[in-house]
Amino acid sequence: MVQNSGAEEPDFLTGDWERRLFGAKESLDMAKRDYYEILGVGKNASDDEIKKAYRKLALKYHPDKNPGNKEAEEKFKEVSEAHEVLSDKQKRARYDQFGHAGVGGAGSAAGNPFENGSFNFNGQGFNFDFGGSGGLDDILGSIFGFGGGQRRPARGADHRTVVVLTFEEAVFGATKTINVGGKELKIKIPEGIDDGMSIRLSGKGGAAPKGGTKGDLYVVVRVKPHKHLTREGSIILSEVKISMVDAALGTEIDVETVDGDVRMRVPAGTQSGTPFKLSGHGVPLMRSDGDRGPHIVTVIVETPKNLTKHQKELLEEFRSGAKAKGKKRGFWG
Repeated sequence: MVQNSGAEEPDFLTGDWERRLFGAKESLDMAKRDYYEILGVGKNASDDEIKKAYRKLALKYHPDKNPGNKEAEEKFKEVSEAHEVLSDKQKRARYDQFGHAGVGGAGSAAGNPFENGSFNFNGQGFNFDFGGSGGLDDILGSIFGFGGGQRRPARGADHRTVVVLTFEEAVFGATKTINVGGKELKIKIPEGIDDGMSIRLSGKGGAAPKGGTKGDLYVVVRVKPHKHLTREGSIILSEVKISMVDAALGTEIDVETVDGDVRMRVPAGTQSGTPFKLSGHGVPLMRSDGDRGPHIVTVIVETPKNLTKHQKELLEEFRSGAKAKGKKRGFWG
């Protein structure tokens, strides 16, 4: 039997993990509707049933059939988000086990913490642009002198540059130095920023003719991939391999996280593909007081390929004993 030596106890049942993760505060995740309820299917629905339900609702609420109907537009986004998760086997398994936080608020309906807004980080103001109409109007205005069909006052050209971050810098934030027009400019990258986001720095672009308003500077964020970790929103994902003996008897393993190695207990009888959640080891949540998403670890049980004669004899003995007791054939009984 494995003794608990201070290893973290991962959550592998839904329970009340959201309240334990976020404390007394209500999580935005808890306000989201159940994906199965949105599509009108049961939790045991087949892939085909999910696909049919999605097609029916997507056709009903599609913006082309409901021009100007904001309610239908929101329902279409909600239906699309539910389908995105439930049509993906891995995301569906995590959703079934951990709820909305298990899939990081996937889909457009989840919203964007920076969308069409601004963010203040350590006294430095940022405008975040994700390719929406506002950013496009600004770009068109700088090129053609108009936007949205209305002429704009003369202004300087918008400039773009790229900043490359490591996986950890995107998670925890960083201060980077960029070169704009031969001048160095330090910018503070907020924690939790993701690949593909653009930071708009107002008035940091090109000078305007005849003393007009300066253009903006768009800093496009690119994040280098991590060797072992991936990310979905505020969730960090990884896999760890263990032997079938450790899976059967239980063990403790070191899991690589952005916070360093974390000791995690794997209970006896763990099946291959089982996800475990390490609360608070994921990506910091934007506009929060230090709250972080989870790190989900999927355990992969390895089957040995080159067994010794003695090992084979032991396994054969185990299988024979299981058969004699009327159990199902298999290592796990």
